[in-house]
Amino acid sequence: MKCPVRVLLAALSVAASLARADIVVTDDRGVRLRLDALAERIVALAPSITELVYATGAGGKLVAVPRFSDYPPEAAALPLIGDASSIDIERVLSLKPDLIIGWKSGNRLADIARIERLGLRVLVIEPAALSDLPRVLRMIGALAGTAPAAENAARAFEDAVGALQARYAGASTVRVFYEIWHQPLMTVNRQHMISDVIRLCGGENIFAALPVLTPVVSLEAVIARRPAVVIGGGSAMSAEELAALWRQHANLAGLRDLPVVWIDPDSIQRQTPRVLRGAAAVCAALDTIRGTR
Repeated sequence: MKCPVRVLLAALSVAASLARADIVVTDDRGVRLRLDALAERIVALAPSITELVYATGAGGKLVAVPRFSDYPPEAAALPLIGDASSIDIERVLSLKPDLIIGWKSGNRLADIARIERLGLRVLVIEPAALSDLPRVLRMIGALAGTAPAAENAARAFEDAVGALQARYAGASTVRVFYEIWHQPLMTVNRQHMISDVIRLCGGENIFAALPVLTPVVSLEAVIARRPAVVIGGGSAMSAEELAALWRQHANLAGLRDLPVVWIDPDSIQRQTPRVLRGAAAVCAALDTIRGTR
């Protein structure tokens, strides 16, 4: 039987070597990031990133987050460093983080560049498709030393997406207009995760082919593409509020009696595992439309 003291010393030696080991990942800019030790002090630069760090089991390593980081609830107690579009860089520096995680399409590139010029390590992510989330979870887990928890979260997400794919593989197509804002009227193209959710549920994003990630569109363009349903949430606080916005256009041909479905924006417009809740709501809405045909 091995000596308990020797076993303990061996375990401590392994843990110490892992903490010192080089960790290299390539972020969503194509930039290689190397850490010479596991990250212990992490700053998130977007609310969705805050959620992702918690999902990997590394929430206890967060030392600051941006405004609107309200999930999980304990994130609300963390120090703030501005918001996603306006980072307080001096505040970030004062916290001495060993890893900063940024959002490619949400943070200002100038802020990211300045932070890197100051010598801080930045991982920039952009999970544009559902398949990207497990990859990002595993990457954060590797950098933070929480790989087992991150792997569990990634596999659970993959299994849930796979179940929805199997369920809706043969579903009839429903044409969808997704609204992220009402005035000006904004939507998403195929490069956004929301479009991937619509596709997963057997829907067709009527503006998928546009070249801009979040384009402004006209009511005339919506009508011309003949959606069977409007889905959204970002510009309204409830289903009734969103429906009221669209009732203003009820006199326009093509929009009269068009179903309008509100979905909690945090469950679909944040690129986190909670998007599964949004996907379930979108799938249910499209099933309802199919049932009326």
